[in-house]
Amino acid sequence: MITKVNPYGHISLTNDYFSGLVEQAAKQCYGIAAMGQAPAESVVRSALRTGSISEGARGPASLPPKGVTVTQEGGKLVIALHIKVGFGLNISTITQSITHRVKDEVELATGLKVARIDVYVDDIIAD
Repeated sequence: MITKVNPYGHISLTNDYFSGLVEQAAKQCYGIAAMGQAPAESVVRSALRTGSISEGARGPASLPPKGVTVTQEGGKLVIALHIKVGFGLNISTITQSITHRVKDEVELATGLKVARIDVYVDDIIAD
């Protein structure tokens, strides 16, 4: 859950909200074949790097829903996005398009600044 403080109180946005928002923004980008969940290897690597595995709605050490994880660092958002792309497409162009689109959509919808977006291409899907 991400919390924003304003003069009138606290606004809390759930991880499900962010997952849906980011998924919808990313799916509108050319070249996205599907959204994917982070592989277990990625979850373990992240846990070793940060020292913890957060509990999700599906219990401890759950994989992020819809392939999206959102955390907050220094008052800014850090978004990790797992995607699958179509075969034969320029992956660099696709990921650049996604980062710009997701950043704009999230900042416009929430008023929170995005520090960075990490895009992981988990698979290439042939048509």
